[in-house]
Amino acid sequence: MTLDGKPGKTDFIPSVNNKLPYEIILEDNLQSESYNGIILISRVSSTCSVVKELESLNNVLDVAVEIDRTVDDQGGVFQTTLPSRRLVYSPVGTLGDYDDVRSFHEAAAHGIKRALSAGVTKPLLILPQHPDFPKCQLVSLLGALSALYSGIQFREHEPNKFPKLTKLAIFNPSTSPEIKGIVETAKALESARWVARDIGVGDPERMTPAAAEAYVQQVFDKSNVEIRVVSDVDELQKEYPLFAAVNRGASGVERHRGRVVWLKYKPKSGEVKRSIVLVGKGVTFDTGGVDVKINGASVGMSRDKCGAAAVAGFMQLVSILAPADVEIIGALCLVRNSIGSNAYTADEVIVSRAGKRVRIGNTDAEGRMAMADVLCEAKELASCLPDPHLYTIATLTGHAWLYAQCYSIVMCNGPAREGKINSQLVESGQKIGDPFESSTLQREDFSSHKESHEYSEILQAHSKPSVQTCRGHQGPAAFLIMASGLQEHGLKAETPLKYSHLDIAGSAGDFPHDPTGAPILALAENYLL
Repeated sequence: MTLDGKPGKTDFIPSVNNKLPYEIILEDNLQSESYNGIILISRVSSTCSVVKELESLNNVLDVAVEIDRTVDDQGGVFQTTLPSRRLVYSPVGTLGDYDDVRSFHEAAAHGIKRALSAGVTKPLLILPQHPDFPKCQLVSLLGALSALYSGIQFREHEPNKFPKLTKLAIFNPSTSPEIKGIVETAKALESARWVARDIGVGDPERMTPAAAEAYVQQVFDKSNVEIRVVSDVDELQKEYPLFAAVNRGASGVERHRGRVVWLKYKPKSGEVKRSIVLVGKGVTFDTGGVDVKINGASVGMSRDKCGAAAVAGFMQLVSILAPADVEIIGALCLVRNSIGSNAYTADEVIVSRAGKRVRIGNTDAEGRMAMADVLCEAKELASCLPDPHLYTIATLTGHAWLYAQCYSIVMCNGPAREGKINSQLVESGQKIGDPFESSTLQREDFSSHKESHEYSEILQAHSKPSVQTCRGHQGPAAFLIMASGLQEHGLKAETPLKYSHLDIAGSAGDFPHDPTGAPILALAENYLL
């Protein structure tokens, strides 16, 4: 969005009917003259069903290895006698005990980038097979597609350089329906990640709360997802007082004014057996507020909206796949944590939607504030939903990055832990290359936020940053449970509710590189694929 409040322009915004800006086709003939480069991700095993069609490529690599023994580790570009002339070899390399399917994603992404730099404009991609990684073909294709992403502002500023390709062919010699299914699944997943990346990558002015809402409205226009927006300042104060406190500093600037965007998918027919409600942190820029970030710590804080971005992306996937037995609701908590005369401050006591008196300890802990009341409303909605599971998704703490680096972290309340949701997400993430670490909530995480006086009931945050706080990523999850009233819905409650908090501070991507779209793939593998 431009400074005058008008949306930016790009020729492509994903939708349910226009998933990607390029075409993906299947090709059964290596001798076709339609391509000027073949991309190979791994050597073809002698047990592979299509080895005869590909043995000429193996021969090229055998000759190359005789000259350079690093070829099978580092790859390269080689000449072939096929009409395409080029072979781009981007090997997975030797896989050890601690490697996982991400090696295929990385090799495929590198292969596409190498092919583009070599001048390939019409590539034919050969997907690998590996007995230890059943989803390596899907993950490889997702890696290739990730390399074709261009951020929304690049598309707007450099329209002549987008898309990077107009067509990507996938080798399918036996016209296998399995490969066709992999391609369709990859298109849906990549469209979901595209939405998440677009929202996440937009700078503080291109993707303000108002602009993010406009983008989401365009994505889900004429789709099977209903949209409800709460943006009136008085209504925000009434419904989400903790969110409204964060919004105070930015509410005087129209384009920065916060809003909660609800997205709802309900199957048109069939019995709904379960439901999921996802609440995403969408802080479009985090100054730290009155507890201001210093010494350059605000760099990259436009990515503090990647939780909400992931929720929007997941809803795009839901819209495309249209599952028959699950109702899914997403909430995007879009707000800017600004500094100003009206900004919220430490020592304020604010009564949450759940009626809990919350004392502010650090205005830089705005993410939990933005989500807690929306999570409370999700809790209320759950009373009318079948087998509900509530989630919060957020780039919430620096401690999460220290603890897990590039991995998402899942933390579960009692009912979700008993349902083994943490181990399910770890397993699902491992299968599809979107890995999780599981972290356990302990009694100390709750006691550290429980006040011991009448002044207030709950301490929002300690004065020190999470990286200097013991159990710095678990405490915020405990706060969300306490402030939203979810403590009354534990294992022994009359109405227990499953709740999981996902901290994606480490997995969302490194600024200024493109966001990853985590944890869309793991959630998809667990619930939809």
